[in-house]
Amino acid sequence: MTLMQKAKLDSFLSPAKTVDITGHTMVQRMHKSDAEIALIRKCTAIADIGGYAIRDAIKVGTREIDVAMTGRDAMEQEIARVFPDAEYRDSWVWFQSGINTDGAHNPVTARQLQRGDILSLNTFPMISAYYVALERTMFMGEVDPASLKIWEANVAAHEFGMSLLKPGVSCAEITRQINDFLADRQLLQYRTFGYGHSFGVLSHYYGREAGLELREDVDTVLEPGMVISMEPMLTIAEGQPGAGGYREHDVLVITKDGNENITGYPYGPDFNVVG
Repeated sequence: MTLMQKAKLDSFLSPAKTVDITGHTMVQRMHKSDAEIALIRKCTAIADIGGYAIRDAIKVGTREIDVAMTGRDAMEQEIARVFPDAEYRDSWVWFQSGINTDGAHNPVTARQLQRGDILSLNTFPMISAYYVALERTMFMGEVDPASLKIWEANVAAHEFGMSLLKPGVSCAEITRQINDFLADRQLLQYRTFGYGHSFGVLSHYYGREAGLELREDVDTVLEPGMVISMEPMLTIAEGQPGAGGYREHDVLVITKDGNENITGYPYGPDFNVVG
């Protein structure tokens, strides 16, 4: 609950003692049950469907908002098919183009797509309060050499990062290794934020587990049954060669031997130069 709500509760009930259990419940939520992982698998498959619908909708002159609505509608139709007895709420799509890609999740606009645009695909299906994400860099029709170089480097960081997700390694150590990977290529200064986070229950009042984030200040050690993303992002400022935001995002289940990638939509230039 919020601090305001707690103050009201304390005033009304005057409890002799209160115990903060947030840290314990967060750690508990980091480990998903078999049923949760089965649901999350269905979520990622639906995110992929939204991604393919977006890919088919991309055309020169189409507005960002129209592409986003196409992806959202495709996901909601599939959610209703797979979960006919559920209640439906809060699935969404963010789709940006050109300079609008410079933030990870900028608002959708009515900007019309132009040939050569960098594009950012982001689908988020919500099912029984569980959510996942699919995020991909794309280009409209063609990709220039400077942009291709940055894109391929981010894909390489993405693949390297996924190879590090295994039991016994801390979030901070994974972050350090990806930082070194980008620094060796003189790209670390373009890193935008952390490299990944947990998945599970999300609501308007609380969200993913802060203790399972791929950042320098998180020492949590990965264990089997955790679900985590790998999502490096590089942002090149407007006016520079290759300007825009480059972002790939897959969802992975930590297993006893390593990880299983449960995102199916392809990443990289071979599949995502479209329109």
